Amino acid sequence: MVEIESTRLAHDARHLRLDTLVRLRWIAIAGQSIAVTVVRFGLGFSLPFGMCFMVIAASIWVNLILRIRFPASHRLSDNAATALLAFDVVQLAALLYLTGGLTNPFSLMFLVPVLISATSLTPERTLGLGLLAVGMATLLVLTHRPLPWFAGQAINIPFLYVTGIWTAILLGTAFTGIYAWRVAEEARQLAQALSATELVLAREQHLSQLDGLAAAAAHELGTPLATIALVAKELNHAVPPDDPIAEDLKLLREQVERCRTILTKLTSMDQDQGGFLETVVLSQLVEEIVAPHRPLGLNVEVVCHGEGPEPVTRRNPGVIYGLSNILDNAADFAVSRVTMEATWSSHSVAIEIRDDGPGYAPDILLRVGEPYVTTRGAAKGAESEESAASGLGLGLFIAKTLLERSGAQLILTNAAPPASGAIARIVWPRHAFDQGAAIAPQVVSEAALKDPGKNSHIHG
Repeated sequence: MVEIESTRLAHDARHLRLDTLVRLRWIAIAGQSIAVTVVRFGLGFSLPFGMCFMVIAASIWVNLILRIRFPASHRLSDNAATALLAFDVVQLAALLYLTGGLTNPFSLMFLVPVLISATSLTPERTLGLGLLAVGMATLLVLTHRPLPWFAGQAINIPFLYVTGIWTAILLGTAFTGIYAWRVAEEARQLAQALSATELVLAREQHLSQLDGLAAAAAHELGTPLATIALVAKELNHAVPPDDPIAEDLKLLREQVERCRTILTKLTSMDQDQGGFLETVVLSQLVEEIVAPHRPLGLNVEVVCHGEGPEPVTRRNPGVIYGLSNILDNAADFAVSRVTMEATWSSHSVAIEIRDDGPGYAPDILLRVGEPYVTTRGAAKGAESEESAASGLGLGLFIAKTLLERSGAQLILTNAAPPASGAIARIVWPRHAFDQGAAIAPQVVSEAALKDPGKNSHIHG
């Protein structure tokens, strides 16, 4: 479900809003109009003023048609956005043709449509617009009207200088387009990954709310069920034992008792969650995360030791999800064994998850944990190849985000040679791990209360 939502978000995030493009084009139209007017009437230069405004009017008509035809919130398809940006390139080329070609200082405005495309469209479409802009610039080198200048004074710009401007447009289009695309793509990926994180958190919240709904249903249904049981009992006394209705009344009373038993269980579950299940000691938290892997046959070794009393924390779905995701990754890549070691001191609490697999590939080690950076390609076997094809690289990012929200720091490294495998170390400041936990005697195990010094144990 998260993958489907991420794909949909990626599809919507890339589409350019019509209102954004229309506003940018109004700014361009205003700039072009002011420039032509100032050159003609402010500086007194001779230029084809009417033809220039006819070219500008073409953009005005396109903007008006778009504003009337579509709502402001409309998102353009890739084809429509590409066509509009291509029109802007051709319109600018026509205006530059009338005003000096590449000798006009405003010829660098060819970069603007390419920059917009790089932030909103695919690289292939941006490349096409870049080639169109360079092609128009090449035509302007070969043919254009003279640059508007003072009457009676000739201005001769060397062809080498014009070639330099053409080269600047070519390089600027390439480098600006690539840079803008990279920045925009990283921003899109981060936004999509955060949206996927919010979806995971919303799912966890919905699961938590089910407990409250169950308790509310138990309390609300208790009274009517008691009334039904009382009426059934009275009818049972009033009906003779040999009456056929007596069997139906007996069945009714049995079903009422069954419903009351179910509601009692729901109520007791809610009470448990408000008590000892709401807080857990560190070793219980670790065992809860490891437990689903034990039936799978993987050798998961759990080691817990530390200084002083064992830490107690509130049950946090985000922390459980994050640790479970990291343990799942370790189990996927492990050859034969995974070790989960929990340690604590008066200053910090740490959980370290190690496997004996190949470890992180060198080319992604520095970027692991970022959105859309997947380690699935390094897994072994066909089964891992299938997961590599379907993985989006969001799992570890979501886990990292959830753990850091709890105050933890996630450190991902490889084991030092000659050992092999990946190491994930999660460290909390002790106060952050204990924050909000009700450390009461009934929370800590009786063994820990009887012998606080005995705080080192190993689970196979």
